[in-house]
Amino acid sequence: MMPGPLTKQEKAFFLLGCSFAVLLVVSNVIAGKIISVGGLFAPAAVLCYSLTFAATDTMAELWGKERTKFVVNVGFFVAVLSAVLIRLAIAVAPAPFWENQGAFELILGSNLRIVVASLTAYLVSQHHDIWAFTFWKNKTGSRHLWLRNNLSTGVSQLLDTFLFITLAFYGTGAPVLSMIAGQYVIKLVIAVADTPLVYALVYMIKPHLKLDPGQAFPANL
Repeated sequence: MMPGPLTKQEKAFFLLGCSFAVLLVVSNVIAGKIISVGGLFAPAAVLCYSLTFAATDTMAELWGKERTKFVVNVGFFVAVLSAVLIRLAIAVAPAPFWENQGAFELILGSNLRIVVASLTAYLVSQHHDIWAFTFWKNKTGSRHLWLRNNLSTGVSQLLDTFLFITLAFYGTGAPVLSMIAGQYVIKLVIAVADTPLVYALVYMIKPHLKLDPGQAFPANL
């Protein structure tokens, strides 16, 4: 028996999951550029990595923690795979007429310490975000989406920033505390600003979720 066409609910879940993976991979690729926002300095990755929390909060709100954890774990696999493939591309000898190997390595060749720090911070912060969002969801029920979205993301972003900066730069002479403070402020502003996005996604997707008769929404929290 051939499977039927995807339902709107399945399409929405796949789209969010794919968007999450793209945001994660792109954030790793562009992290080499340091940007200045209002006098604060941070990797360009904050612009899209912060949005991964909006995606997971939306998924946790609509489909519960188990499906969201699965997407986060898939994201980890995708991040590792992309890092390996980038390393492979760097290692392969360039064509004799191609003169940009040095720039290619400089932009994409993060050292092992930074890669490990990034993946560690990712796993801890994303799984904490799912746990915290679910915790506040159980406390608030169907009300105050903005509260659980911002409480879970705010603490998770702090964990992510602290772990990444500490593991990647402690002992190198870099101003670790000021880097943590600067990045966290930027991430926190983005987290608050993307709250309307979470509301919009939930509002658009929620009507397409299929529930059993008499079952409260969401189905698996």
